[in-house]
Amino acid sequence: MSGEASSTTSEGELRAGGLSDEELSAKDTSGSPGTEQLSPALDIDARLTEIERRVNLLVNATPLNAAEAWADFERSDFGTAPTLRLRPLDFDPDLAQRDLYDLEVENVGDPALHTLFRAKRDEIARQITALEDRDTSRFLYGSLQLYGTVAPPLAAAAAELLETIPPQAPSTQTVTAGAFADAARAEFERYRAVYPDFPVRVEVRDDISELMVSFGRLLIPESAAFRADRIEPLLHHEVGTHVVTYQNGARQPLTLLTIGLPGCDETQEGLAVLAEYLTGGLDPRRLRVLAARVVAVGKMLDGAGFLDIFESLRTDHRIPARTAWSIAIRVVVGGGSVKDAIYLRGITRILDALAEGSRLDVLLVGKVALDHIPLVQDLLDREVLHAPWVRPRWLDVPGAHERLERLRAGATVTDLYEGDVAA
Repeated sequence: MSGEASSTTSEGELRAGGLSDEELSAKDTSGSPGTEQLSPALDIDARLTEIERRVNLLVNATPLNAAEAWADFERSDFGTAPTLRLRPLDFDPDLAQRDLYDLEVENVGDPALHTLFRAKRDEIARQITALEDRDTSRFLYGSLQLYGTVAPPLAAAAAELLETIPPQAPSTQTVTAGAFADAARAEFERYRAVYPDFPVRVEVRDDISELMVSFGRLLIPESAAFRADRIEPLLHHEVGTHVVTYQNGARQPLTLLTIGLPGCDETQEGLAVLAEYLTGGLDPRRLRVLAARVVAVGKMLDGAGFLDIFESLRTDHRIPARTAWSIAIRVVVGGGSVKDAIYLRGITRILDALAEGSRLDVLLVGKVALDHIPLVQDLLDREVLHAPWVRPRWLDVPGAHERLERLRAGATVTDLYEGDVAA
């Protein structure tokens, strides 16, 4: 499987926490006064990173056959639930758990690092168990432990968005995976023009069904078609947020900042949705999808199966068939996944943090969670960590500053709706 640490990472890269040679050479540990004293802790940091890269929850919970399953579902006149295939695990869960709990996290004396390492070890253990439980009812419980449930305020916000925003006609202008890959490489080059060491990593793959960033690589499904008007927002989401924070993390002494501090996924997706909004790309269709994902997760938690979720999205909320399909399979995959609720919850929490005066730069030092801002700020103050290497382009596009200031004055997710778009 090309591009994944579990199959292509060299022995030297594994010792360095899974970073590539260029990322390892770019890491800056000399300028941090506390780094030498922390070297035992940094060894645990690197080993935690290597184990999570080996586990690779994102790719291992993504269907292999989504394109074929959609074709079969369409031929059945939307009457037969799809069978989704997941890739075999290419690591031994027992060995991964043993490696995880062999780490002597209790000996880390730095309070901030000790707290982060313990929480990260627990998160990785839950990832391993969840992957072992794929295609059983237990997978849902693992997903809930990792991503949380849909609380009533989030469900209410999703319902309000779907009620406020009129249904939109499906977009008819699309581009192929190859054209999107070309646009993505051009976006990487824009960053390289300012940061020459910024690597370009774009792969078109036939073994994934969703656009994703995995360990700094932008992975594009070969069979995907992308809305033409979504290209720029998607690039700010995937490259400008997920890749940029990965590369910023690769410049930090803590390699965990490349894979993410515990609970970072919600904050990462919230930041990525913020990037779409600041660049004018969070259109009504996209907002309705984010809300529909929460609704779909809620229905799944109430016991609904794929066909009920799909039909409810189409009839109750007038979501186009292909979009309803995509939302529904992401919710039922593996036995039930609540992950898609984190997009709307993430942007909601980002809006709250902005209104409370939080600075974005702390969230850009790597893949961090809002909940860990105090610990990350402590590490920055002690110069264990340093300021972000790359500034995302979405902060500087025309109109972004004005939009950001409006959000700092206080906003809800419904306030992100700025009117309809042409069909």
